Amino acid sequence: MAKKFTTIVSWNVNGIRAAERKGFLDWLQKAKPDILGVQETKAHVEQLSDELLHPKGYEAFWSSANKKGYSGTAVFVRQSPQMSVTNFQQDWLDEEGRVVMLEYPDFLFFNVYFPNGQRSEERLNYKLKFYDKFIKYIEAYRKKGKSIIVCGDYNTAHHEIDLSRPKENVKTSGFMPIERARLDTLHKLGYVDTFRHKNPKKADEYTYWNQMTRARDRNAGWRLDYFWISSDLQPKLKQAFIWQDVMGSDHCPLGIKLETNLG
Repeated sequence: MAKKFTTIVSWNVNGIRAAERKGFLDWLQKAKPDILGVQETKAHVEQLSDELLHPKGYEAFWSSANKKGYSGTAVFVRQSPQMSVTNFQQDWLDEEGRVVMLEYPDFLFFNVYFPNGQRSEERLNYKLKFYDKFIKYIEAYRKKGKSIIVCGDYNTAHHEIDLSRPKENVKTSGFMPIERARLDTLHKLGYVDTFRHKNPKKADEYTYWNQMTRARDRNAGWRLDYFWISSDLQPKLKQAFIWQDVMGSDHCPLGIKLETNLG
């Protein structure tokens, strides 16, 4: 029997309506991922075009923040999941539209937009508590025997290799030790950073650049976006990649290729 592979891509689009104007739907039809998780959609469903709600060949699942023009996540899939959750009936998961969960036969897929802690100490604390609660949440599923994939904008660079100027940013939210420790926790629990697993020493590979300083021109970036998977999926991981040449946002897409079946 021929092996089946699934390509999953993640992209913080920094506004899905702006991304649409910049050619997002054309890119989607050319890239043709089996699953695409997008973050920071900044929109409610009633604000979106029919083309975005029903892209050719895809089914879409949306989670919006209570506040308009803020946060939000969505997932586009070519194969319908067994189950989808966009409203978890829990404020910390729902009020800012940060998570979409899909279930397939071989794994649970979480598309997540983790909070940014730069605005204030209050938001930093919110970010840390979100990490802690979310890790407990996925661990509960893993302890029931579920395989886990968590993609999205984690808003934290894990190691010095993951940003261009680590020394200057050690006190900046996004690279503070207390934030990086949350990713250490994922590693200790047996989750795998797919890109670093496949590219242990690859430097200058980033997923975010500050637009205000034209940082992308100099590749002065941060690797803030990840695919972390439970260790049981590691043998099925065939590729992990970053598409730095794809424009349209202050982030670029990244993805993985897994030997797995969507059903």
